Amino acid sequence: MTPTRRTVLTGAVATALSAAAPTSAGAAAGTPTSPTQQSRPSRLSNLAHLDFLRAQVVPPPAAGHATYGAGPLGVLWTYAERQPDGSHRRVGGGTYDPVTDTYGQGAYNADDLARASVVYLRHWTQFREAASLDAARDLLRTLAFLQSPNGNVVLWMQPDGTLHPSATPVDIPDPSDSGPSYWLARTVWALGEGYAVFRHADRQFAAFLRGRLELAIGALERQVLPRYGQDNVVDGRRLPAWLIVDGADATSEAVLGLAAYVRSGGSARARRALARFAEGIAGMSAGSARVWPFRALLPWGESICDWHAWGAQMSSALAAASAALGEPALLVPAIGDTAGFTPLLMTSGGPDNGWLPAPIDRSQIAYGVDARLQALLAVDRPGTQHLAAFVAAWYFGANRAGQPMYDSASGRTYDGISGTGVINRNCGAESTIHGQLSMLALDAHRDVAWLTGAWSCDGLQIVEAESAAGDGTVVTPTSAWTGESQWSNGAYLSLDGTATWAVPPAAQPRLVLPVVNLHDTPTPAHTTWTSGSQHLGMLTHVCGPQGVSAAPGALQPLTLDHPLPADAVTLAATTSETATTSGTAELDVILLLPTISTLRIGDAALLVSVDTAPRVVSVSGEEVFSYDPGGHLVARGGAGRALVVPGGFTVVLG
Repeated sequence: MTPTRRTVLTGAVATALSAAAPTSAGAAAGTPTSPTQQSRPSRLSNLAHLDFLRAQVVPPPAAGHATYGAGPLGVLWTYAERQPDGSHRRVGGGTYDPVTDTYGQGAYNADDLARASVVYLRHWTQFREAASLDAARDLLRTLAFLQSPNGNVVLWMQPDGTLHPSATPVDIPDPSDSGPSYWLARTVWALGEGYAVFRHADRQFAAFLRGRLELAIGALERQVLPRYGQDNVVDGRRLPAWLIVDGADATSEAVLGLAAYVRSGGSARARRALARFAEGIAGMSAGSARVWPFRALLPWGESICDWHAWGAQMSSALAAASAALGEPALLVPAIGDTAGFTPLLMTSGGPDNGWLPAPIDRSQIAYGVDARLQALLAVDRPGTQHLAAFVAAWYFGANRAGQPMYDSASGRTYDGISGTGVINRNCGAESTIHGQLSMLALDAHRDVAWLTGAWSCDGLQIVEAESAAGDGTVVTPTSAWTGESQWSNGAYLSLDGTATWAVPPAAQPRLVLPVVNLHDTPTPAHTTWTSGSQHLGMLTHVCGPQGVSAAPGALQPLTLDHPLPADAVTLAATTSETATTSGTAELDVILLLPTISTLRIGDAALLVSVDTAPRVVSVSGEEVFSYDPGGHLVARGGAGRALVVPGGFTVVLG
């Protein structure tokens, strides 16, 4: 998409630019292509394993449930367990009862049926293979069967096709078609993209899909959108109250479908719902280049302390809504999330599943990787196209396990990598679906570089607060989960006095972000932070009213005023107590972020700056592309030197 405004660089930035960019101004301003590092398969997408998960059923009659046409319904098994011989066995969710041939949850679910429909629809759009259109039709017919007369959707179906509205363990809402849900949002996604395809391929079926989509929109109008324009107070911040199940993540998937529907001539009510939901998602942007969560779009409308990767398609949704509605402003928070947060996420260890707010859930799954990749391609800046190569490389071995997570010969995507680099080699529907969505995106963007080789990063470091020497007591709560966030390592330091930490050495200064438990109190704790004789800053441990938040207080990373010097090996915090302050502070973990963090994949590198001034660094590579915080190219060169702009990133290709 065409950028609405370019960043103006003057003064010190311009000086550094001239030093780092020996190429002409015209070359620096051009849009680069991403050179391929080595040959790649002619087609990455392969639906074989997704086809393996498919089956057909003839469900028993269910009051209020019907679909288009007659004949068996297409379904999709939820999980595929790896067997000793390397094959996979299809299974459902929950405890299996062999006597009744039922699962505690079910064999097939609306979430996967909806998302698999999108895979087949996009595959048809790209390759025009009739089997993909037929598969999409079969799955959409089943999704319609799961929809109740109230517009909501039953989540689970047993192996024989029997609907299972109340599963074990319990889903929320219960019964699953009693209110708004993730599966309603995903149904809107599938129906919207389905209508966009079938209005050309099968108008009669498209008319049916349109009716079902309007039924779903009606449910959202009754259950969610009456809160439009209202805010929830969350630990002193105001967040939009009209998100589906209070989630920007769930809402983003509905927006993808609404945008496709609106672009295809959808109704005025759909356009209104799209605009309102997109506005809510945009309201979840937070932080800045040096302040957590670093311009990310937060996924949960009831927490300011939680970022998770699964379902986090907010940037893709805003890009789609911006195009459908002709609203360039919606692209601004999407650019912040993709060009701001994603580079830091990647240099900090890759596409982790949860920063809560510290990077606690370091598992990595295709759902989260695909969300990052789709967003980078949807925002469509030169810089985000380059970033997409570093994200996509996760599938091909650039990860903690050092092994491919996707096999183009079988179409399998493994279920994930643990924080310690252990691969879960099951291949369930969700991982298969999002792996295929990523491969379809890469097949459609052949200019995205093909990066392979050794993976390493030099980014965010973690020092547990309870590792301190000096004053303080280690507290281990009954549960690490607070209700809205999570204590790192399941414990924290209750500090009354002075604590000192040994910190790993570094070759450059690092931002210091203590994760502290803030309280809504007139007498908050204060901590003063030092390293040797150098004063780094003072923090006030206070937040606003709890509001709808599930827990009093808020775990928040707060950035100190001054970075930790490059040669520092210790860090200290001291509390103070006066008539208006408490002498006890609750410290969870200390995040140390290099002013320039780095991800390396083979002979390619990604450099990300949180410095306050431009820097020129030595690099090994033939081509260097320097981008500003909006993903605009500001310098292009080589010769072993690279400009890194404050809040921006630089790509080096060998």
